[in-house]
Amino acid sequence: MIEAEFDAVVADYRRQHAQSVGFMSEDLDYFARYKIEELAKICRNEGLNPGSILDFGAGIGNSLKPLRNAFPKAAINCLDVSEESLKLCEQQGVSNMTTHAYDGKNLPFADGTIDVAFTACVFHHIPEADHIALLSEIRRCLCANGRFILFEHNPYNPLTQLAVKRCPFDEHAVLITAQEMKRRFEAAGFATVKSRYHVFFPEKLSALRPMESILAWLPLGGQYSLDARP
Repeated sequence: MIEAEFDAVVADYRRQHAQSVGFMSEDLDYFARYKIEELAKICRNEGLNPGSILDFGAGIGNSLKPLRNAFPKAAINCLDVSEESLKLCEQQGVSNMTTHAYDGKNLPFADGTIDVAFTACVFHHIPEADHIALLSEIRRCLCANGRFILFEHNPYNPLTQLAVKRCPFDEHAVLITAQEMKRRFEAAGFATVKSRYHVFFPEKLSALRPMESILAWLPLGGQYSLDARP
């Protein structure tokens, strides 16, 4: 169902996303950039220089160019259930990037071959009963000192709830709290999981965005991230 839904919406994805978050005056690329900036910051702080990156649920590839700019030498692996989405990833002409069709169960990578896995607002589309097994499969692919960085919508934020309700391709979405998602990471065997909250201020209040790092503990941001070690 997910594959069919996203194959059907590929050509209209940007418009539907813009419609859902129009009250924030931010576009799809803004949300992609801030996530990759956060990912790059984590890697810098931890002294990580990933040679291989997995973009799990890459979609139409809106994170691809920010990823390439932040990690110019890394091999980027875009994985998605929607082959129509992966075609758009390929059309971007990003160097050292490969696409992988996902069967919904098994990742096409050998054990311990991915340095950093990244996913952006994908898990709320995946049946909750599959989460722990999928997280275990991602952990299998990570190298011993690898990281998995997940971004998700925060159901405690009323504007996030509104955006999801307004978005056609989120019709079947089930939002997950950071606490519950962290529990699932731990059940999948991840040793350390840290949470942070993001997107507190819309564009009209962008002057206040430098404060977001101070507010990262407060569970009211529009989205959250989990930083997990295998």
